[in-house]
Amino acid sequence: MAKRPTVADLLANRGQHQYAMLRVETLDEAAAASAAGVELFSIPPAMIHDRRFREVAPYAFAFPGDNFYEIGGTDDFLRWALPLYKAGADGVYCSGSLKTVKELADHAIPVCGHVGLIPSKATWTGGFKAVGKTLDSAKRVWDQCVALADAGAFAVEIEVVPHSITQAIAEKTDLFLISMGAGAAGHAQYLFTDDVLGQNTGKIPRHAKVYANFAAEHARLQALRIEAMTRFATEVHDGEYPAPQYLVDSNPDVVAAFRDWLDVQTR
Repeated sequence: MAKRPTVADLLANRGQHQYAMLRVETLDEAAAASAAGVELFSIPPAMIHDRRFREVAPYAFAFPGDNFYEIGGTDDFLRWALPLYKAGADGVYCSGSLKTVKELADHAIPVCGHVGLIPSKATWTGGFKAVGKTLDSAKRVWDQCVALADAGAFAVEIEVVPHSITQAIAEKTDLFLISMGAGAAGHAQYLFTDDVLGQNTGKIPRHAKVYANFAAEHARLQALRIEAMTRFATEVHDGEYPAPQYLVDSNPDVVAAFRDWLDVQTR
């Protein structure tokens, strides 16, 4: 019988099984990912509080996550994380300080940190580009992994780091590495559903493989919406809608009696 992975399972399976991970934003996406066999989910925090989430994804290891600037400091993170854990989160994503990671871990919250390209902190590493291509930057990625592990994190998202650097780190760390564009040495491979489904119309990250063309389907559906709504508005403006077949009426005697009554009421 299928079961939801635990932190112990993820750590025990490092190097034995590659986990698939997606960022899902809706219950429909969560249901599809669960049916497809995706084991790890990154989700909006509100989703874990929706009882329907576990109905559609009972076996998903779920990481609610948000940017540190949306949550606040260490105390804010703790107030944010404890209700999520109580509601069934399996771990939380934390891009806050090492102090915050330690506080969460001290309260037995499984924490996933973030190294490499961290979009909310990209100004410190030169913008939206790979991190770890030089010796000094590769050392910093390693140092961040060590610091997060020492603070109590069990996992890190390692994002857009050269795959050979990720391989070297994987050989020396006990962390569970979630690779987003950082190579097969990660213990899970992570993409955004928007990229997998081809829902993005802007620049697609190099690491993001597109498996469907939802953007074209959305455009087709939008054209159908506009066409149908245009016909509706035109018929309303021309007096063609509502036609008799879309109306309900009363017995003529009832209408006549109502009119007589209304005349009296409005004199």
